[in-house]
Amino acid sequence: MKQHSLLSKGMVSTMLAQFFSAFADNAIFFAILAFIKNLHYPTWSQSVLQISFVAPFIILSPFVGQFADSMSKGKAMMISNSIKLLGAGCICLNISPFVSYFLVGIGAAAYSPAKYGILGELTTGNNLVKANGLIEASTIAAILLGSLAGGHIADFNINASLLTCILMYGLAVIANFFIPKLPAARQNISWQFIDMVNDFTNTVEIICNNKRVLFTLLGTSLFWGAGITLRFLLISWVPAILDIHDNATPTNLNAIVAIGIVIGAGLASTFISINNTLRCIPAGIMMGIAVIAFTLQGHIISSYILLIVIGALGGFFLVPLNAFIQKIGKELVGAGSVISVQNLSEYTAMMVMLGIYTLAVALKLSVITIGVGFGSLFAIVIFLLWLGLKKNAKN
Repeated sequence: MKQHSLLSKGMVSTMLAQFFSAFADNAIFFAILAFIKNLHYPTWSQSVLQISFVAPFIILSPFVGQFADSMSKGKAMMISNSIKLLGAGCICLNISPFVSYFLVGIGAAAYSPAKYGILGELTTGNNLVKANGLIEASTIAAILLGSLAGGHIADFNINASLLTCILMYGLAVIANFFIPKLPAARQNISWQFIDMVNDFTNTVEIICNNKRVLFTLLGTSLFWGAGITLRFLLISWVPAILDIHDNATPTNLNAIVAIGIVIGAGLASTFISINNTLRCIPAGIMMGIAVIAFTLQGHIISSYILLIVIGALGGFFLVPLNAFIQKIGKELVGAGSVISVQNLSEYTAMMVMLGIYTLAVALKLSVITIGVGFGSLFAIVIFLLWLGLKKNAKN
């Protein structure tokens, strides 16, 4: 049964589960980062750590959409958060941080289609943009607080930081119990490996044949690829430019970006409807330019201002695109399935950008060179994407 209110029991429970889960996702990254720094791993291993989290999204993309659509999405979220909890526990048992973070990635990969797919089942129409704004605000608030907690607690005690993550994943599992049991989006799904791969391939073909959905998907993919690169750019920029070498300062700057995204998500849900999502694209171009401006300055106060601007532009850019994909995707192939394709696209973009970033670090390019090149490329590609979307909107 659909709940159309933005403050229904289902929406509130989903936002709480997403908050706790995203809090732990971000805290655990900075906790493990501090853990491997403490063991004197090489610098390039930091982005390899992130790749170990991203890889399951690509590997499992043919299966997680069907997993989410085959049962009540609240149940799918609960199972996924339990896998994340297991991964966090493995780190505390001194299992390899890369293997443990890979497990967390498996849980996150399974969680994502259910998290976003459930919004189209809990609300409809223009409320879907507002629901996306709420879930993104919940997510970014969690990123803000989780990043701060992960870095600051790790400076005090790494084990305490890891235990905090376990607690938050546990709370996410509990919150999932209160999401109403919704009917499965798709009945009679085949769990045969070949059938699932063929089904996923068919979903990809359907989406690729819809140019507006395809270009919109490329836009969200570029955003998340840019976001993950910016995270590591900040980690390198702080010691190189500010000569600060703690765990807390990079987490503070990531938190500032999160504040900006909350602002941008709120503005998008207020000023953009499901019928005029193209209005958000120029914000993506301006985001790339703002990254260049950030890289070229060297003062902590101006960095705070520019990172808020970058975050706000990013939030304004992302939320309407997600809502459009969910609306059209639900009509085309089912919400969970389209989001599994979205995961494949977005996390492939992350993997590619992380690979390029890792190579740039290994080649000892300066952080300024990396930042300017990254910001320029992002702005140019989003501009070309905008032209493609405008052309297809007229067809």
